[in-house]
Amino acid sequence: MIASRKDDHVRLALEQQNGHGGRSQFDDVSFVHHALHGIDRDEVSLATRFAGLRWQVPLYINAMTGGSAMTGAINRDLAIAARETGVPIATGSLSAYFKDESVAGTFSVMRRENPDGFIMANVNATATVQDARRAVDLLRADALQIHLNVIQETVMPEGDRSFSSWGPRIEKIAAGVGVPVIVKEVGFGLSRETVQRLRELGVHAADVAGRGGTNFARIENGRREHADYGYLDGWGQSTPACLLDARDAGLPLLASGGVRDPLDVARCLALGATAVGSSGGFLRTLIDGGVPALIARISAWQDQLAALMTALGARTPAALTECDLLIGGELRWFCTDRGIDTAALATRSRLPAAVAS
Repeated sequence: MIASRKDDHVRLALEQQNGHGGRSQFDDVSFVHHALHGIDRDEVSLATRFAGLRWQVPLYINAMTGGSAMTGAINRDLAIAARETGVPIATGSLSAYFKDESVAGTFSVMRRENPDGFIMANVNATATVQDARRAVDLLRADALQIHLNVIQETVMPEGDRSFSSWGPRIEKIAAGVGVPVIVKEVGFGLSRETVQRLRELGVHAADVAGRGGTNFARIENGRREHADYGYLDGWGQSTPACLLDARDAGLPLLASGGVRDPLDVARCLALGATAVGSSGGFLRTLIDGGVPALIARISAWQDQLAALMTALGARTPAALTECDLLIGGELRWFCTDRGIDTAALATRSRLPAAVAS
């Protein structure tokens, strides 16, 4: 049953990708163009640092799948693409492995194909410290993701209905797993209050994983006999909204959810993310064109991000937080209601770098 559910997730996620690429709240974020701010390309470094980690690029392949023969093949191909492009990568949830060790190879294939890469194991918030250590050991993982998915579980026919233990469990894992812990949503966003709570729990970084990418409420609703949770399609906050909301919450932020292109990557970094992840779009590329197509796409994103940074005068990903931004549309309304000063973002390049960042 677990293998069938994992295959269903991939199929339904790919169906959603057919409709992606339209307008989103990323389009409410625009850079103020300064025609003489450009620098030389050889001055630009894509390396990023957070929570004691250093990645050579601020881009990663986010958690997707594992637990069946088909998804194991996908993980193998994703790992090859990560190896060839130098990007970090996360496995899908290892819950299937905890229930059935025979599927271990559908996850460990990532380390076999990418022996020197940065790999994040992924568990849910019901995992024990022992489970988390097993996940890290299986992958020889460099970090651990813990995913939060209350809405997915709520819609999932066989999903959990008890969530009060999640905070204490996260705290125990963060203290006892021995690698950096990154907590992420699965596509509904992390609020400022949630990120502040994660900081108190000892988490090292938070991936806001906002609305706009793969919609797991829609996926799980598609698995229900009567598809009676359709009204939750628009639940949650977008990735740009989460970054604006949580930028002063005291934790390094990663961004994923609805990232369409290198401009969206630059927008996330300018809004305070230290790195940016993609899942569904990369999966679609892999399925349609194979490993060579995915390698080409990731490489193009890296090259184009560097080009955008050159034009914007940003020598590092962190320097994008000194670029002037305009916030409009629905995103501006969100900021107004949440007490976020967007006007200051429009003139921050005039401030000393230490103040702007």
